[in-house]
Amino acid sequence: MNKANLTQQLDFIIELDRLKTVLRQTHVKSAGNRQENSAEHSWHIAMTAMVLAEYASQPVDINHVIRLLLVHDIVEIEAGDTFCFDEAAVQDQGDKEEIAARQLFGMLPEPQGAEMLALWYEYEALETFEARFAKAIDCVQPFLLNINNEGGSWRNHHVREEQVRRRQQYLAEVAPEVWELVEPMITAAAEKGWIKS
Repeated sequence: MNKANLTQQLDFIIELDRLKTVLRQTHVKSAGNRQENSAEHSWHIAMTAMVLAEYASQPVDINHVIRLLLVHDIVEIEAGDTFCFDEAAVQDQGDKEEIAARQLFGMLPEPQGAEMLALWYEYEALETFEARFAKAIDCVQPFLLNINNEGGSWRNHHVREEQVRRRQQYLAEVAPEVWELVEPMITAAAEKGWIKS
């Protein structure tokens, strides 16, 4: 046993607790008006990927997808959560998150830190099918919460229909059967005034 490595790993695990304090714009359906935190979101998207894996348009390594999903939001501990529809804030999101990724995964001993950083980069690059499937799942989970909260954060931030459609674009490629159900929900949300047409 390498005590120095173990100490670094335990410190990283404690640091992860801070993700529970990062609030997102999406509200938890079962808790009314309470905002979801990033740790809850990470668990929920990992479960969503497991449940929807059978709808992937090609064979998918779901364990790899779950690893991508669990790692990609850890940077929010330092960078915060950027509301995906805030076009100004999204501009410098990548730079802030990369600095946070290097800092946070740098807490781990090698090669573990490098492995997690590589997962984070893979998700961000969206070059593998697993990364694109993970991205689609990461987008559809808050979509479903907003649909079930009668627009939720969309209404609060005056989100437009075309923004929601663009955000769900990955589903059409990686899970077309899911997209077939989601697409009419977007139209219905616009008709109900939950998003702006």
